[in-house]
Amino acid sequence: MNVEEFREYCLSLKSVHEKMPFSNVSDKYSQDVLCFYIANKWFCFVNIEIFDFCCVKCNPSESVELQARYAGITPGWHMNKKYWISIYFNQDVPDNKIKEIVSNSYNTVLESLTKKERMNIL
Repeated sequence: MNVEEFREYCLSLKSVHEKMPFSNVSDKYSQDVLCFYIANKWFCFVNIEIFDFCCVKCNPSESVELQARYAGITPGWHMNKKYWISIYFNQDVPDNKIKEIVSNSYNTVLESLTKKERMNIL
């Protein structure tokens, strides 16, 4: 999977929008981070220049299981390690599994929205 395929997949999820919220920070890596949102909450981010990993929200019990199963899944970079994981591309996590985990992240964040927020976007 390349960055464009990954981006297209994320944007294919209902009511997703993207932005690069860190363009004014001094850290070059963070400047190139693209975040994917549902309403005003992000569920995934990726560096579009380096495209080394994505970071997604994850159920804590699923997170432990995924980290035990795949060397390419680690605690979330710069995020709460209990609720976020990093998934490294081109390692032992198949592309279809990455998409499944991203979809689960989307659904987790969608479920966390208020009923009014969900009704406004769906």
